[in-house]
Amino acid sequence: MTPHQTPQPVPAPARDESFGAALVAWQAAHGRHDLPWQHGDAYGVWVSEIMLQQTQVQTVIGYYARFMARFPSLLSLAQADESAVMEAWSGLGYYARARNLHRAAREVQARFDGRFPSAVSDIESLPGIGRSTAAAIATFCFAANEPILDGNVKRVFARAFGIDGFPGARATEQRLWALAHELMPQRDGAPYTQALMDLGATVCTRARPRCDACPLHARCVARVTGRQRELPAPRPARARPRRLSHALLLSSDQGILLERRPGHGIWGGLLSLPELASGSAAAAIDEAAAWIATRGLTAGEISLLPAITHGFTHFELHLTPVHARLHSPFSPAGETSLQWLAPEKTGEAALPAPIRRLLEGLPHP
Repeated sequence: MTPHQTPQPVPAPARDESFGAALVAWQAAHGRHDLPWQHGDAYGVWVSEIMLQQTQVQTVIGYYARFMARFPSLLSLAQADESAVMEAWSGLGYYARARNLHRAAREVQARFDGRFPSAVSDIESLPGIGRSTAAAIATFCFAANEPILDGNVKRVFARAFGIDGFPGARATEQRLWALAHELMPQRDGAPYTQALMDLGATVCTRARPRCDACPLHARCVARVTGRQRELPAPRPARARPRRLSHALLLSSDQGILLERRPGHGIWGGLLSLPELASGSAAAAIDEAAAWIATRGLTAGEISLLPAITHGFTHFELHLTPVHARLHSPFSPAGETSLQWLAPEKTGEAALPAPIRRLLEGLPHP
């Protein structure tokens, strides 16, 4: 092919049972069979599926083991305090997943007598469980044959069948769902589904796909046309707005003063630094001084620490800590959302990742 020659489109391969059969055979020989949640009950599979949303397997494995040791049953999770659940989840990010997991456990207790539901519609009705996750749980645990469409599967389909368009766009996603239904085999739903997950995670990866090891090698449109890097199409670029914020970093011999955030919104239910409303640095310092004075406290010099930056899906947060050290003890009676955290407890507290990094980098007195 010359440098200026345009690749000719390759017709999509026949969508018949051979597609599923090739994947099932490949999974038996080369797929993953020793993940800690495989072959478990619906509770364990559900927890793993929620953790695996937006998070890679290697990161999840350790968190999953610790979470299941702390909450070994659906009942134990339902009966736990939200703060304990958030603490066990701390570091995994996307904390709405943990709040929804906790809410869903309580709904299973209330609506289904403590038994995880088997019908896809009932599973999908629980907080935090979407169409693909419900299908995966039903297929793995209740012998359903329901198609899934997570990020890995979208990538496999987009490359294998040469599907253009950003997979998150409505029209493209609808086309991928139609394809998922058409390709779903009549039997072997669980190994087929596991094969799709394994293929996307270990072979048809986002960067440097291992096409030579792929069971779809001969029929993959992206490989034949040399478009592995183009497919799936990336998210359309857009500038993320920048949000500037200030927070009070109050230290003393008691540790660092933290505030339990409300159970919704950014970092909902986690411990973080008390937020200051002021937008400018000078006003934030004045607000911090007033916060300290109104509680009858005295502190040393109030100063600004270097800002920390954290990217969210829709904006970029620039948070500047306003630091002061108290001269005397402070017990936040009547302010139940406030609590002291000893430096040695930072690693196990339910903190947002950037706040944890900030506190771990502070010099200890």
